[in-house]
Amino acid sequence: METINKPLPPLSMYRITAKLFTHLEKSVTTAFENEGRELIQTGVKKFGFKDANDIAEQASNEGEEHVLHQYIPENFDDVNKYGDTTIYGLMAKLFAQIAKTVVDEKGEEGKDAIKEGVRTFGEERGKGIAQRAEHLGKPNTIDNYLSNYDMGRSDLFKYDNIFKPYTIEQTFTQCPFGGQWADDNMHEYGILYCQMIDPAVAKGYNPKFEVEHDQYILKEGVCHFNFNLKD
Repeated sequence: METINKPLPPLSMYRITAKLFTHLEKSVTTAFENEGRELIQTGVKKFGFKDANDIAEQASNEGEEHVLHQYIPENFDDVNKYGDTTIYGLMAKLFAQIAKTVVDEKGEEGKDAIKEGVRTFGEERGKGIAQRAEHLGKPNTIDNYLSNYDMGRSDLFKYDNIFKPYTIEQTFTQCPFGGQWADDNMHEYGILYCQMIDPAVAKGYNPKFEVEHDQYILKEGVCHFNFNLKD
């Protein structure tokens, strides 16, 4: 009797946040070595050690290997800074503090380092999505991309999908990441994530995937994509 595998559950946002941090840390320290480590440390401090530790602990408990713990001192103020902010908002805030610290100090080279971290993070996730499809016996075609996505879509996202031959047209009218960056006046840092993430995830899923991202919530008020992939 043939065994039918069940879909793998999505990764939690704690794991995804720790994974993003790990890729940013590698990219920034590769580019700037010890100074990069100091910049990352400053970004984590600005974000808040207690909130960072909560994310790190939860991600570790769920099996994620990451380096966030390395940037949290043994003794820190045991106070959460952000009240009932969701983990989506916390990820946006952590990213923005790291990006701002690096970019304000290193300019265009800093932007490149942050974007490279997002690129490798996205490609790793895309490869994981392909593995999720393969787990169900599905190829990494366009039809199996969104149905095997690794991040759960909460009600904090508002979007429409239009499926066409070889294309998914996707429009987001609400995104908790973009919304948080806008609320915090971190547009110029958050956009570095927005510019890189979806093309990188798609490329990791299938190297032939092409993504047109022609509108951004942080610029035009909506995010508009065309995901193109011929079988």
